[in-house]
Amino acid sequence: MSNFGELTPEEAKADHWHMLRFLAVNAALGFLFGLSVAVALVWLDVAGLGTRIFRSNNPWMVFFILSVPMAFTFSGAVTGSAVMLMPYKRKKDL
Repeated sequence: MSNFGELTPEEAKADHWHMLRFLAVNAALGFLFGLSVAVALVWLDVAGLGTRIFRSNNPWMVFFILSVPMAFTFSGAVTGSAVMLMPYKRKKDL
């Protein structure tokens, strides 16, 4: 570390990769949570959703159209909350 409280380029690069990994893990967990909610809605047949999907001509397409936007929405929400709650550590006490 430098004497003036700034990060060296190597430390800044490592810090950025750490933050990107943190956000990517949160985005992936949000996506998986959204998919699991969509699967639960269909499996539990909430409001007859599962019955309607499996009676359609293309049930996999209908499930895809239901689950992917839901998963991306959950992913964005979890990533947004991760940005707001991102751990911040001072690299050097001033």
